[in-house]
Amino acid sequence: MAPQTPTPIATSATQMLAPQLEPKRTLTLKHAKAAPSSSHPSLLQSTALGGAAAVFAVNFTHPIELVKSRVQLSESGVAAMVSSTYRNEGLTAFWKGLPFAYLREGSNTAIRLGAYAPVRDAIGANAPGAPFYMKFIAGAFTGAVGAMAGNPFDVLKTLAQTNKGPSLPMKELVQSMHIDQGMGGFYRGLGVNMMRACALNSTKMGVYDVTKGYVVNATGWARKDTRTAFSSSFVAGFFMTCTVAPFDRIRTKLMSQPTNARVYNGMADCLVQTVQKEGVLSLWRGFVPIWARFAPMATLQLLTIEFLYDKLGFKSI
Repeated sequence: MAPQTPTPIATSATQMLAPQLEPKRTLTLKHAKAAPSSSHPSLLQSTALGGAAAVFAVNFTHPIELVKSRVQLSESGVAAMVSSTYRNEGLTAFWKGLPFAYLREGSNTAIRLGAYAPVRDAIGANAPGAPFYMKFIAGAFTGAVGAMAGNPFDVLKTLAQTNKGPSLPMKELVQSMHIDQGMGGFYRGLGVNMMRACALNSTKMGVYDVTKGYVVNATGWARKDTRTAFSSSFVAGFFMTCTVAPFDRIRTKLMSQPTNARVYNGMADCLVQTVQKEGVLSLWRGFVPIWARFAPMATLQLLTIEFLYDKLGFKSI
């Protein structure tokens, strides 16, 4: 029996329905491909996540910073400082100033770490073909703003860490500073602190961001991969130490001045006196404890914020 030939009516109906069905399928596929798997956090969201990551990390790095600050103000080495601090003040002395550190991380580092990605994206530094130095500019800007916001807590934290006597209650230390030097006392060392923050954050976030690209290309790991974040943050920690150490030493000397006395007349005077008395290389005194702090600090902070980004469905830094 010969096959039946479609009637003109059936053929016409098929031709009319086909173009109506096909666009629907194409549109569905088009939208499915365009749907993003993750989004960018807002400036406020990212800053809050940066603060959370920084407060978590400082619990582990605070003792290293205390040793670093004391080494910078003395002729002692790391081992001798650790030994004398433990012998004379006990184990808990290594966490002196921790409440001020929480406040500092929740303001200064929250901005430096958390605001970096939104600012970078806002100035187009993450666009394809954008020059790498744009990422350093984003890091420097957020670093300077963070330093300004957290300077009072930086001053109080440094005073608490370098105090080798009994720990002073937070309220008493704040009152002493305000009575002796007024509000200006909380902002001493601000200039060098902002310069330090610019150098630190531009190096930290810029090197981290650029290194992640190299690691991804060399290994095939994803940008969100923990191995990518760990290796990139370790590299960033080393370069941070190289660029920040001189600023860090001058900042520590300025901020550790007694509340009722002024040893240096600003950043320039402190720099000149230090170089004249101790030589240029003394600006890098404490390099080992600085690196010992920066490497794990950068690693913990960046791994934690990347973890939080991932859990909340945000794109990796």
